[in-house]
Amino acid sequence: MWFSEAGEIVEMFRNSFPLSFLFFVPIIILISPVSPVYAAQEFNVYRMQQFDLQGSSYGCKNALVNMEARPIDSKMLTRRCVVARLRDVTMPKFRDLVTNNAGALLVLLPQDLSKLSAEEREHLQSLERDLMQEETSLPVYFSPETEELQEIYQDLEHGVAGDQAVSAWEALLSSATANGFQMVVSGAQAKALPDFQVTNIQGRLSGHGIEEQLPTIVITAHYDATGVAPGLAYGADSNGSGVVALLELARLFSKLYTNSRTHAKFNLVFLVSGAGKFNYQGTKRWIEDNMESADSNLLADVAFVLCLDSLGTGETLHLHVSKPPREDSDGGVFLRNLETAAEAQTPPAKFSMVHKKINLADEMLAWEHERFSIKRLLAFTLSRFNTTRDLDRTTILDSRERVNEETLATNIRVVAEALARHVYNLTSQGDFSLFKEAMDTQEEAESAWMEFLTSQPRAAQLVPPEHVLLGTLENTLSRYLKDVRRTTFKADKRDPEFVFYTGAVYTMNAFNVKPAVFDLFLALGIAAYLAVMYLCATNFHIVYTGLRKIMVSQPKEKST
Repeated sequence: MWFSEAGEIVEMFRNSFPLSFLFFVPIIILISPVSPVYAAQEFNVYRMQQFDLQGSSYGCKNALVNMEARPIDSKMLTRRCVVARLRDVTMPKFRDLVTNNAGALLVLLPQDLSKLSAEEREHLQSLERDLMQEETSLPVYFSPETEELQEIYQDLEHGVAGDQAVSAWEALLSSATANGFQMVVSGAQAKALPDFQVTNIQGRLSGHGIEEQLPTIVITAHYDATGVAPGLAYGADSNGSGVVALLELARLFSKLYTNSRTHAKFNLVFLVSGAGKFNYQGTKRWIEDNMESADSNLLADVAFVLCLDSLGTGETLHLHVSKPPREDSDGGVFLRNLETAAEAQTPPAKFSMVHKKINLADEMLAWEHERFSIKRLLAFTLSRFNTTRDLDRTTILDSRERVNEETLATNIRVVAEALARHVYNLTSQGDFSLFKEAMDTQEEAESAWMEFLTSQPRAAQLVPPEHVLLGTLENTLSRYLKDVRRTTFKADKRDPEFVFYTGAVYTMNAFNVKPAVFDLFLALGIAAYLAVMYLCATNFHIVYTGLRKIMVSQPKEKST
């Protein structure tokens, strides 16, 4: 009978009860439906910006985290890692976290940022702007809200329910049954990069005639992007679209300049500059190098400078100027050419000029052309934005989906037609289109460039000189232009204009832990279990007799 065999097994372990108990514990763990694998989760988190610009510090200064997680509405936040959804994070609450000595903040972003409502977009962009103006020692991280993070957040919400319990006993039970999490970000603390090199890439098309005696048009666009977290800054429109436009203009005009019949009497200089989002540091250094160097004459006779910024969407092109050009100047002629080229599109494109004086009292310049205007060079910026305060310029929401390929192609065509009218003196030609059929813009190539530029974040501190992006840009420009070269520079050591820091992307571990009160309940449960097992083992004959009577009486009850 199986009961007798079970009795023999129990009798075998009765004299060595502690050892037999240790024997059964691993078996119980192995057959348990709860897997130990789920006790820890690992996911990527993106740290908030940290940089110094012209002596001022911005962003969060710390990176490492090792503390218990709490939701943002919890009463106990001191030395805790606050986990909150995006909609729950506001600047007043953020400042409350700092005041209450919270240890860290993890903001859960929606999985697909392109599907946010208009209200959610405005909330995120406002939060980005306000956070970037803060300097804090609170580590701030962002992460897409995966299923695992949703479960962690729900467990944290359940755990905080004890704060609203009606009695102490309910609060004790709630805290004992809730799942807690220890959030850990390990590794190296964020460090300054005093020797970080910013890269500029330039090339040119020489005009027909004696090059030194010909006027020059400079076309420039910065390649870096920005947002509240460098690891999420893809900058599709600002300023990936500007780079795509510059590359397409270089391709189109290289075809014209290689043909002796269409070789214009203008030098064209193309510049792809770095650190544009940090007060246009790359442009600033490039101007200084070419104006103060005796070996360089690129800026000796500049007709005007055209800066391309955010051309991938929108309904209107805006030409931003620091000083309205005279009608008979090169700037005035180019302005009329832009108006004519925009009207010649099908359907006609909208165009306007925006005048804004340079505010030298501001630490940050509004537009890239202001770097040239300060040096008394005629310059303007062409952009879809009508103001520099537009939050779309500095957001992690600037993704590939934001760029309209047809709009980008139309804007490139407008710029190309206006430049062609200027360099070939076709201002009075009326409804004239040069870039059509075989000479038209290539939308497939533009789309491929957008895919490449948005395949990885392009924050300035993430694009060192050996980055594949810079190598690809240099190789592409070399196919169309002459004298293509890259120049690198560092911030001044004694009085650095900018300082970047390491640590854009980290790995966070969430370890499933129980509160101390759970250990108390567990200890009491184990003690009770051991006491019962001990009594059963030492009085086995009584237990055995009782169980045997029960087993023997069962057939009799069935027969009656």
